Amino acid sequence: MTLKVRHTIIPEVYLVLSRNDDVLLIRRAHTGFEDGMYTLVAGHVDAGESFSEALVREAHEETGIVIQPHHLKVAHVMHRKYVHEERIGVSFSVTAWEHEPCVMEPHKHDDIRWFSVNHLPEHMSAYVKVALNNIHNGEFFSELSLTA
Repeated sequence: MTLKVRHTIIPEVYLVLSRNDDVLLIRRAHTGFEDGMYTLVAGHVDAGESFSEALVREAHEETGIVIQPHHLKVAHVMHRKYVHEERIGVSFSVTAWEHEPCVMEPHKHDDIRWFSVNHLPEHMSAYVKVALNNIHNGEFFSELSLTA
């Protein structure tokens, strides 16, 4: 009898911080993964942590903003399959927060700015662009298979 091996999915959170028709993006730097690319504020869910707790923590660590958990709304869920791993990303939208966002981890990011959802930067994580387009189109769930 052959036993099926259950895969392990890496849980991630993404912050869709909106102001008018703009979305906040942060540029990766000095990490070795997608450096120079704009992405949403994001991070992994730590052991024992809920998705909303992780999002509140990551937003504060990366941008200095304070978000109250009751202001979070799930905007999109994406399952990404790579050759050697799988990830599930939950994107939360939020329109209320405290403090002006800024780069708090210069060893991981070198720019933060607001972009029009209609004019996203050319150098941007492809899967984040897909998620933002899906959110804009009202699609709650998506799946991507990536070779990298």
